[in-house]
Amino acid sequence: MLAGGLVLVVLFRDRLEALLATPGLQTWTTVFVSIVVQALPFLVFGVVLSAVIAVFVPASFFAQVLPSRPALAVPVASGAGVVLPGCECGSVPIAGALVRRGVPPAAAFAFLLAAPAINPIVLVATAVAFPAEPGMVVGRFVTSLVVAMIMGWLWLRWGRADWIKPLQRLNLDGLSRWQAFWASCRHDLTHAGGFLVVGGLAAATINVMVPAEWLQALAGQPVLSVLALAGLAVLLSICSEADAFVAASLSEFSLTARLTFLVVGPMVDLKLVAMQAGVFGRGFAARFAPATCAVAVLVSVLVGVVVL
Repeated sequence: MLAGGLVLVVLFRDRLEALLATPGLQTWTTVFVSIVVQALPFLVFGVVLSAVIAVFVPASFFAQVLPSRPALAVPVASGAGVVLPGCECGSVPIAGALVRRGVPPAAAFAFLLAAPAINPIVLVATAVAFPAEPGMVVGRFVTSLVVAMIMGWLWLRWGRADWIKPLQRLNLDGLSRWQAFWASCRHDLTHAGGFLVVGGLAAATINVMVPAEWLQALAGQPVLSVLALAGLAVLLSICSEADAFVAASLSEFSLTARLTFLVVGPMVDLKLVAMQAGVFGRGFAARFAPATCAVAVLVSVLVGVVVL
């Protein structure tokens, strides 16, 4: 398929060059490639870590480090995101591996939401992007952690197992540990990478179709500006380690609106929803993503009023 595609590119090179010369398509390709290239290293990191969890970490380990009560395991798992130097793309396969190893789904989902926003790399990037506003770092950390815990507890209270599709378990019988490790890496990277591309395609299309003038018109409206940046975070699908610099450039918006942008993006964006649908099922993503977005907006506004 790859060889056939390259042959077609060579045969229709002139037409492709003319097509790619249009400004709209150039913007589309730039956004799509930047999303995929930005996310891919962290996706690989997450895939490797998930393979380590699946092959080398015994299930008894999680029973020892996590509280036996799921309600207490949620905040512990949320706080564990501090030690993961990655973005949201890597957290999805890791959360899937945790569920397969017997971790309560509520704790795994809390980790999935918290890890991309409270790890040291993201917090340092936020401090650099907002040197005169240290409250943004505190606000992002506190808000992201609180939202992750709330969503974990909400799943614990109202979540249903049949909303999650049966997670596919690889048959690793008869393989050595390293053979099983590489087999798990190949499987997760192929599976999650495909949904990353789908999410990137959707985000690039939205980036081209939504006029920038619409956002500027909303900047002066307190409520609408928060909702606008929440929606923009979902559509742009920027890596959590780069989104602070985008938020800093949106200087016409209030700090609370920009905090909402920083909290919503790593939890609910197009590529992340696509990957969640691929790992946990479309029924899960259709329920979990809107609920997460609503809670993230509400908590961001409350923390923004107090901290900023």
